[in-house]
Amino acid sequence: MIKQVLFHTDKKCLYKFSYNMGVKGAIGLSRFKKRLKKGDFYPAFHFISVTDDCNLNCQGCWVTGKKKNARMSPAMLDKIITESKAKGSYFFGILGGEPLMYKPLFEVFRKHSDCYFQLFTNGTLLTESVAEELRKLANVTPLISFEGDEEVADVRRGGLNVYEKAQAAIDHSTKAGLITGVAMSVCKSNLELAFSEEFINSLIKRGVLYLWYYIYRPVGKDATVELALSKAEIQQLRNFLVEARTKYKIAIIDAYWDQNGDGLCPAASGLSHHINASGDIEPCPVIQFAANNVADGPLEEIYRNSEFLAEFKSEIPTLTKGCVVMDNPQWLVNKVQKHVARDSSGRGNELERLEEMEQVPSHGGVEPVRERKWIYRFAKKHAFFGLGAYG
Repeated sequence: MIKQVLFHTDKKCLYKFSYNMGVKGAIGLSRFKKRLKKGDFYPAFHFISVTDDCNLNCQGCWVTGKKKNARMSPAMLDKIITESKAKGSYFFGILGGEPLMYKPLFEVFRKHSDCYFQLFTNGTLLTESVAEELRKLANVTPLISFEGDEEVADVRRGGLNVYEKAQAAIDHSTKAGLITGVAMSVCKSNLELAFSEEFINSLIKRGVLYLWYYIYRPVGKDATVELALSKAEIQQLRNFLVEARTKYKIAIIDAYWDQNGDGLCPAASGLSHHINASGDIEPCPVIQFAANNVADGPLEEIYRNSEFLAEFKSEIPTLTKGCVVMDNPQWLVNKVQKHVARDSSGRGNELERLEEMEQVPSHGGVEPVRERKWIYRFAKKHAFFGLGAYG
């Protein structure tokens, strides 16, 4: 994998990844920890949905069914990034919808060349010319989503030839020398593909450097609860991840378990929060309620004074090591009602949906399996799980 990085990655992309992401990321995390010791909270990382627009219609997507799609203004996006840089945070996850439909996107990447961005994309719009532009920018890693094979992908994503287009996106990205990742929301319909040795080796041969697994969480208009994994399947996934890290020449990422295999919630840790396309500050993308908006004032003051976000950090660890939306949706209902938090889903019925939602297993309920490779134990203990806050 090191050979692949050194000899097949564009040199400018490699430098930006090493410095903007690596060096600055470590400094940013250190400043985050120092702030916490002083009782001063500001997230180490932000995940930002820049637009609700998308060319697909995926099951379990949090932006589906909105009454009106929102698009973040370039000025608001610039405010978030600029104020975060002042706090030592230079890493941002860019989501949608489909972020490649957001017209000002590349200009934002260009303006903030001192930052590093992870671009969550379905890959259907990642053409050869887009990949070349990303190569010139050098401060973006595309994370291309796979949701199943040729048949399953079209059903899960509500499109045509989605699997083939995602495959093409990988080729465009790796041939351009980008730090390229592939993500999979693991559910019942793609569990077999997630564990497939043939699938993983095919990614390695084509130059993919990291493979990110996250667990399907029922949310959005078409929540499709029946796709959620059982407790036994989640345990199977955890066992697979630990084994795969000793076997494959690719970085295997999850954001659910620490170095000892104990479950965690990045939103509860305060490492990261999500800002949607309307500027609403949410604990994470699947918790679609907000008591604050970016337009309310300086982010530093919002985070320091938000009781809504503070109670997530103080109370969730006493309730679950997993996902509170899956393990205890009624707690979230009560919390929203207590703080009179607004529905930020754009559908207007998220509270009612949660009240009716059946409890499903999450990652916190499985037996701990300790990381076997020292590099993963070290990375998760000191920083790495924080970069997976979206997961």
